[in-house]
Amino acid sequence: MSTTATRIGTISLVCLPTPEQDRSIAFYESLGFKKRTDIPFGDKYRWVEVYPPSGTTGLALAPPPAGKEATPQETGIILTTDDIDATHAQFKSLGVDVDAEVSRMGDPVPPMFWFRDPSGHSLMVVEQR
Repeated sequence: MSTTATRIGTISLVCLPTPEQDRSIAFYESLGFKKRTDIPFGDKYRWVEVYPPSGTTGLALAPPPAGKEATPQETGIILTTDDIDATHAQFKSLGVDVDAEVSRMGDPVPPMFWFRDPSGHSLMVVEQR
């Protein structure tokens, strides 16, 4: 087995099983994400990618595989903001399902909150230091 590094360079996409793609697209666009890809694939599917305004890793909003349900997941996806309180207030004003308050645990943990998308998936927002 080689001890040299692989040729992997970046994480480009994280796939979220999304039964209602148009609803999810509208939701993420309301948060400032930009739709970069929306193309048909297979007989009846669409491949959709949305990206945050200044990020290079996107979310693929894809239908669940045939015969499977898109069950809500704690995704482990962490988004960053330069102002956690303003972002929390903005999400609330948009009607996003967000935690009631920003969590402040103290150093070294940054202020954070969780929100849920229309499919029930949980994502976290943290204040970048």
